[in-house]
This record gives sequence, structure tokens and C-alpha cells, in this order.
Amino acid sequence: MNKTESFDFLEELWKIISERSEKSSPKDSYVAYLLSQGPEDCAKKLGEESIETVIASLKDEKKEIVHESADLLFHLLVLWKAKGISPNVVMDELKSRKNISGFEEKQNR
Repeated sequence: MNKTESFDFLEELWKIISERSEKSSPKDSYVAYLLSQGPEDCAKKLGEESIETVIASLKDEKKEIVHESADLLFHLLVLWKAKGISPNVVMDELKSRKNISGFEEKQNR
């Protein structure tokens, strides 16, 4: 999968999450189930996936890091959906930081 296809897939995944949030039952869809639990539980699940990604990284198991990173990214998208945040808004924020040092950006918060 090339870079463009990867970003296209993230857009496709966002569309799938959006569709399932609107049209699926929590009994039939993991996305609908997570969203039915509320933003707080979505955030807790993201936290679990974050910790699992860190642990995999400390063990330096690349296959496990990839697996946990995919889980982390998926659950981040679900949390954004739960909070009504579009990935485009996050991408715009990243773009606005393009020519700013990370140190400078942190100081400006």
C-alpha cells in the first residue's frame, strides 16, 4: 500500500465509523457499541490501547507494535467521533504547526 492509498484508507475507515455510528446497532457493531457507552468509556478504551502500544514498544516487538498501533489509531478515531471531532480539524491543527518548532508550540499553549 503506497502513501496515498494509506491516507485514502484512513478516510475510508472514518466513513465506516461514521456510518456504523448512525446506522448500526450496538449488538451488531463494535463501533456502535463503543459509542453507545459514551465518550468517557471511549476515552478509557483509548487509554488502554495507548498503554498496550507503549508496552509493545518497550518489548521492541515490531509485529505487536504494529498491531497495537492499529488498535490505538482505530480507537482514537472512535473517540473523535464520540466527541464530534472530524479528522480534518485535527489535520488542520497539524498543518498550522508545520513551520513551528515543537518546543515553541508547547511554550505557546
